[in-house]
Amino acid sequence: MTNKKGWKTVLYETVFEADTRAGKLFDLTLLVLILLSTLTVMIETMPEIPKVFGHYFYKLEWFFTIVFTVEYVLRIIAARKKRRYIFSFLGIIDFLSILPAYIGIFISGAQVFLVIRIVRLIRVFRILKLAQFIGAGNTLRTALLASRHKISVFLLTVIMIVIVSGTTMYLIEGAEHGFTSIPRSIYWAIVTLTTVGYGDIAPETFLGQTIASLIMILGYGILAVPTGIVSAEMIQMKSHDKLSTQVCPACMRDGHDSDAVYCKYCSSKLN
Repeated sequence: MTNKKGWKTVLYETVFEADTRAGKLFDLTLLVLILLSTLTVMIETMPEIPKVFGHYFYKLEWFFTIVFTVEYVLRIIAARKKRRYIFSFLGIIDFLSILPAYIGIFISGAQVFLVIRIVRLIRVFRILKLAQFIGAGNTLRTALLASRHKISVFLLTVIMIVIVSGTTMYLIEGAEHGFTSIPRSIYWAIVTLTTVGYGDIAPETFLGQTIASLIMILGYGILAVPTGIVSAEMIQMKSHDKLSTQVCPACMRDGHDSDAVYCKYCSSKLN
């Protein structure tokens, strides 16, 4: 029993945490494989590639599928609360990253080629597996939650500005200059305020161009507001550099202090 408990603990620390050398190596290897797999999926959609290198991509896909399947099984074995991991966000993403390849085994035939192609594109969700390797994600998430009310007020203000601006431009420019409706004019206001500027619609009257210039200048200031709000919250966080990679065996949540003994979410004891 002691040996069995020992290897399960080591396995848990390796696949769910990065405090050990083995855990860091496991995460780094998986990180590289996820990026390579996602790159393979994107390159495979280029029309000229499958004709020449199709069989190589097929072998690569099965290599990645087998690796991620082994990883998924190891996580289930190591998890104390297996059901909680399986139905967690990252657990579902891990499952989706291997599902399309196995579906392709049972669904074949020219008539369902498009269905297989659509399902196989789900493989791009492997990029979401990167979320578990971003240690600073906890800091950013906390800062965003703390500033959600300020950001909500800011977004409401922006919405009011684009509605008023779009309606004003619709009245000034009119359909003859491309502002055929208020929604289309609001679209122009959003594009202009965010300094994107597609150029598909442009004011032609002097008054319209003057208002457009003011909206452009206003856009530069508006873009800096959410960055300042979140940055201020991050600066106020006293212990952002004292978080560990400990994952609670019970609730599978991280973001604990490095000296924490019990989980701050469910009070279970940490490793």
